[in-house]
Amino acid sequence: MEDKIVKVKVRNIAQSPLKLRLVADLVRGKNAQEALEMLALLNKKGALIVKKAILSGVANAKELHSVDAEALEISKITVDEAKVLKRTRFESRGRVSRILKRQSHINLELRVK
Repeated sequence: MEDKIVKVKVRNIAQSPLKLRLVADLVRGKNAQEALEMLALLNKKGALIVKKAILSGVANAKELHSVDAEALEISKITVDEAKVLKRTRFESRGRVSRILKRQSHINLELRVK
């Protein structure tokens, strides 16, 4: 019997990959219900984004395989770099510096235990 896997992609998140990876590393390999409880208490902007991605995967699993959050585990979660918005800021002595507004993609896989 093959594993039942649900994939979720969240694209173009307005937060840098470095900050989102801190949150993703916390929940990697955990049970989906346990991960949602951890993220509810975490005081980071990325926690809300990852939580929504997991909830989306749980809803998809419920539709496709009729299982709930207790039966799912996060088998794979990666945060990749997306398009970088380049902005400029004026500095002293007539110079211009560049601001890089980084964006992220989340790739999430939930596996039925």
